[in-house]
Amino acid sequence: MINSLKCLIPLSLIILFSTTANAQSNITNAENEIQSIMKDLDAVGLSVAVVKKGKIIYTHSFGFKNKESNTALSDTDIFRIASISKSFSATAVMQLVEVGKLSLNDDISKLIGFKIRNPKYPETVVTLKMLMSHSSSINDSQGYFNLDNINPEKNVNWEKCYNNYEPGKGYRYCNLNYNLTGAVIEKYSGERFDNYIVQHILKPLDIYGGYCIDSLDAKRFATLYEYDTLKKTLIASPAAYDSRADDLRTYKMGYSTPIFSPTGGLKISATDLAKDMIMHMNYGKANRVRIISKKSAKLMQTPVLASSKYGLAITTADNLIPGISLKGHTGSAYGLFSAMFFDPKEKFGIVVINNGCNPKYKDGFQDILRLSINSLYNNFIK
Repeated sequence: MINSLKCLIPLSLIILFSTTANAQSNITNAENEIQSIMKDLDAVGLSVAVVKKGKIIYTHSFGFKNKESNTALSDTDIFRIASISKSFSATAVMQLVEVGKLSLNDDISKLIGFKIRNPKYPETVVTLKMLMSHSSSINDSQGYFNLDNINPEKNVNWEKCYNNYEPGKGYRYCNLNYNLTGAVIEKYSGERFDNYIVQHILKPLDIYGGYCIDSLDAKRFATLYEYDTLKKTLIASPAAYDSRADDLRTYKMGYSTPIFSPTGGLKISATDLAKDMIMHMNYGKANRVRIISKKSAKLMQTPVLASSKYGLAITTADNLIPGISLKGHTGSAYGLFSAMFFDPKEKFGIVVINNGCNPKYKDGFQDILRLSINSLYNNFIK
């Protein structure tokens, strides 16, 4: 009788039931694996988003937004995502390049308004492209939250901001590069940096977020926690969301820009970050809107130096998922760990944001990111 009934059920429905059951099994497996990963690493919370065939197919949030109040993390909560923020600054530069307001080969000294030269190579021009690819020979030894640190008129130790190699000839990751870049965006767009990003990138992509803390709903901030290795406990980092209201009263366009931290200060959810990732995956277009040209998008994803895998705020990762080359970026600050990686040819990508855990590394990646990304890939993409 059962076999007879099976014969009466259309094949299309059998396939649908089977597909639905497999999908639910994959979700269950992924969520069980991630919960186990979080437990092993004492993770507070984790938000994820998976893109397949150019579309978001899965989002979920695990653990806590705030562990003191036992407030659960949700998909609409936002995080200060750290260095993935650089990709938004780079996207803004490419927009300005496309309309002729900037060139990647521009002398940063002329753009910023004070001397940017490695004292060991005074004749070598430091270009905007060098800043964006971390090949400028600039370092963070004097700090990077104030442009005074590298301004010869403001800091007697400005020479310490440079490495020993010639600009354009070596790679060293440097946050000051992108705070300088943010100031350039501001000067040549004529818009305050945070407003420019919202109006020209976030709104067209239907993304909630921004660099200005005081313009966002504080109720949506996920508390970030740094791990104290001595006490073996997680401690809240309220400085991640400090107000900039006082600084804005004396704000100087094209110079005070680091208060927004173009290098790491974007606040956004994992789901909305996936929307931006889709734009890069599609070489500049998403939400029926072209944000940057295909040429600009490919340039961002292409390593600048043979010795580096870093393009313009997009790096190449060949060892995150075994056997697969991905484009994207990671972030870490105030205890947060974030990752956005995608395959522009296969049209899949994964976003993972963690607001605090016991930090353990392998192959250059935080375990919380590497293990979660591989779990999501194996269950939803592979």
